[in-house]
Amino acid sequence: MSKLEGNVRWQSKMLLTEHQEQYESRHDAKPAGKATPEELRMIRDYVLLPHLLTILQKSLEEVQHSPNVLKKVFAALTQLLMNRVTKDMYNVKRELRRRNIKILNDEQADLVVYHRYVCRGYEERFGMVREVMRSEINERVIHYINEMYALLKDYAK
Repeated sequence: MSKLEGNVRWQSKMLLTEHQEQYESRHDAKPAGKATPEELRMIRDYVLLPHLLTILQKSLEEVQHSPNVLKKVFAALTQLLMNRVTKDMYNVKRELRRRNIKILNDEQADLVVYHRYVCRGYEERFGMVREVMRSEINERVIHYINEMYALLKDYAK
């Protein structure tokens, strides 16, 4: 038990949040070396989310130029999806930076896209087959649409 744990001031609002987080994270075990499965998932998200954003941007442009009567509704929903994807991209980048993981560059070999990353001094390649990327992006779009549908459904009640 440290001096701060029994101190009432430690729990007051006068303490900056980042200082409290730093103090509490001192006791956490620091992962070293290779990326954990959770970190690999974040790297995958870091790779996929920009592609998803590009697809949504193209879809938004197509909707805006279509003669569809509901094009304003579709455009607004697409913009909401893009905002959500952008927010997730920001969160993934921030978390990777916090964990000291850097994604360097990508290269393509046949049907596989490789990304080099450095995780706490350990350099490795992360590869995804293009078809897997497409299916992951489709699953993501479905996930985001289902989230939005649930929100709209709750709003309509």
